Amino acid sequence: MAGHSKWSQIKRKKALLDSKRSQAFTKLLKEISVVAKAGGGDPDGNPRLRTLLEKARAINMPVENSQRAIKKGTGELPGVCYERYVYEGYGPHNTAVIIETLTDNKNRSIAELRHYFSRNGGILADGGAVMWMFKHLGVIKVEKNKNIHITEDNLYDILLDHDLRDIYLDDNIYTILVPISSLDLSKQSLEKQNIKIESAELEYITENNLDLLAEDEEEAFNFFEGLSDLEDVQNIYTNLD
Repeated sequence: MAGHSKWSQIKRKKALLDSKRSQAFTKLLKEISVVAKAGGGDPDGNPRLRTLLEKARAINMPVENSQRAIKKGTGELPGVCYERYVYEGYGPHNTAVIIETLTDNKNRSIAELRHYFSRNGGILADGGAVMWMFKHLGVIKVEKNKNIHITEDNLYDILLDHDLRDIYLDDNIYTILVPISSLDLSKQSLEKQNIKIESAELEYITENNLDLLAEDEEEAFNFFEGLSDLEDVQNIYTNLD
């Protein structure tokens, strides 16, 4: 269904670098707090929270930080209340962009986004302008080198009962697409087969990627990287190949 994405590769490498920076901790703690507020603070009963705590461990976040974020989300500790908002727009060279934010001040957040887009060759659009190009799916990533006994056929066999949408191999990573409702069960099925999972997230996936000339592509990537560094931006998704 979906093809490879150079931006996905850049995001992955950037996340590895950001794991050493306080910004990565801050964004993840905000996400933990929001997810705990929505689904409760018990990871056993909140699959999304469980996934975020695994991500926190992977970047060596102190356990007390994540526990404090959970308690702020559930109201056991006082803290800032963050809300999730999704925006759409166009980056340089008509690239479609979806931006997920977590913020305690919607007016500040939208003002920063408008300023960034207008100053960097983009257009922040109305809702629905680009969303139709994407599907909201569960995305599981499995690194081939860490699972040398696994083939694409093995993955298909394991996940056949979970309404599997697609599997593809790119840059030594198997990307597995499943419905949102199947994400946690699919992850559990893989783990039962001793498959090491790099990440399991909800993402917006495009069916048709946009291909640009090298110089235009670099301009777009720089735009996305700067956008991802804004304080309230949690995730960005694009149709750029």
